[in-house]
Amino acid sequence: MNDSKQTTSFLDNVSMYFDQAAQFTGQSADLLRQIKICNSMYHFRFPVRTSRGYEVVDGWRAEHSHHKMPTKGGIRYSEEANAEEVTALAALMTYKCAVVDVPFGGAKGAIRIDPKKYSIGELEQITRRYTHELVKKNFIGPGIDVPAPDYGTGPREMAWIADTYAAFHPGELDSLGCVTGKSVAQGGIRGRTEATGRGVFFAIREACSDAEAMNSVGLSLGIAGKRVIVQGLGNVGYHAALFCQEGGAILVGISEFEGAIYNAAGIDLASLMAHRKETGSILGFAGATDLPNREAGLEADCDILIPAALENQISAENAPRIKAKILAEGANGPTTANAEKILLEKGVLIIPDIYANAGGVTVSYFEWLKDLSHVSFGRIAKRFVQSSYGAMADVVEETTGRKLTPQQRNTIVRGADEIDLVNSGLEEIMSNAYQEINEIRKRDPRIPGMRSAAFVSAINKIAVSYAELGIWP
Repeated sequence: MNDSKQTTSFLDNVSMYFDQAAQFTGQSADLLRQIKICNSMYHFRFPVRTSRGYEVVDGWRAEHSHHKMPTKGGIRYSEEANAEEVTALAALMTYKCAVVDVPFGGAKGAIRIDPKKYSIGELEQITRRYTHELVKKNFIGPGIDVPAPDYGTGPREMAWIADTYAAFHPGELDSLGCVTGKSVAQGGIRGRTEATGRGVFFAIREACSDAEAMNSVGLSLGIAGKRVIVQGLGNVGYHAALFCQEGGAILVGISEFEGAIYNAAGIDLASLMAHRKETGSILGFAGATDLPNREAGLEADCDILIPAALENQISAENAPRIKAKILAEGANGPTTANAEKILLEKGVLIIPDIYANAGGVTVSYFEWLKDLSHVSFGRIAKRFVQSSYGAMADVVEETTGRKLTPQQRNTIVRGADEIDLVNSGLEEIMSNAYQEINEIRKRDPRIPGMRSAAFVSAINKIAVSYAELGIWP
């Protein structure tokens, strides 16, 4: 779903967003050009033997910026993958990491296949060969470039990548740090699966706690009671919907590939997922009404719209019909630049992708740190904390003469598990980033919205990195 007559591509949109924000940074034109360009792109083809015979597969890996090392970004498996899309996604990763102060440069990878058309064995063969190509050209490594899951990939593919990399680097102590998004058993971290969706929730919650922002869109403070529509019920969309619902929001609509459903009174997510598992579709769910098409799901009445599918879903064509007052971008590049102009004129608060969906790369950063340190978060300190807090609880009982209940004592003395520390760290980072972006927007009234403010934040931080490295005066 693109702008009329396909006037702008995904990469064009990213460039337009960059250029719009760049004028507010005060950085030189030469430096802005350096920040904007993609530093390295590797496009390769390799043969794969399948049940249908030999096929030639296209693969890409783009490293957009080396101002921080390693570079970081997901790998997607999609029939629509191409060099321009990979470049655009790598650029967004650079800006995203800068916005949330995660010390990576941006990268992205893709293989042009539909994973549904291949057996598990064939997918493993493709993934391992792709990794081999990256190893040959030094496009992967714990200190070089660290992939992660994206559209069409998950922990299984990341395990294959880690194993292939290790085979080419026997004895390398930190080899597990060559990729993130692994299962916990393979060196992953608890909380990574739901991290992007949880980050989207934290971003929405921050915005809904901002009195000025809520006044501007005519909504009350807090997320409770807000009506939410989610486009895309994959990993990001599902978890964003789940956490919003747990936070008191009302899930009124879902839009998926096969269509859309709506219920103004609310949709029970657990029941919907059970229906989807049974039937293979969200349509026909007894707890909602089927809408005429999936586009109608984006345009239905709600307070918060979360596009969590693919890029260019909200265009100049359908933007005038969007009723949401808050647009929280769970996907990368779901809104075209021309559509954003229309939405801003309508007074819609846009929580941009380079901030809103940064939860995934943030927790990937935690996983990378865990792999390099070879110890789980909280493992060393937990017993000490429990012992210390237990002694404090004893003092409280002796001083007050009152016995704590087992539940009260457990609440006081319980040490933090890995998942507690991961979620706490993610919440802190998302909260700080929102405040920083908001402050930039308030400081310069010429900045049109949160996206431009986020880009200003990213560009200025990258400029500082170049200066500190002595690459740029």
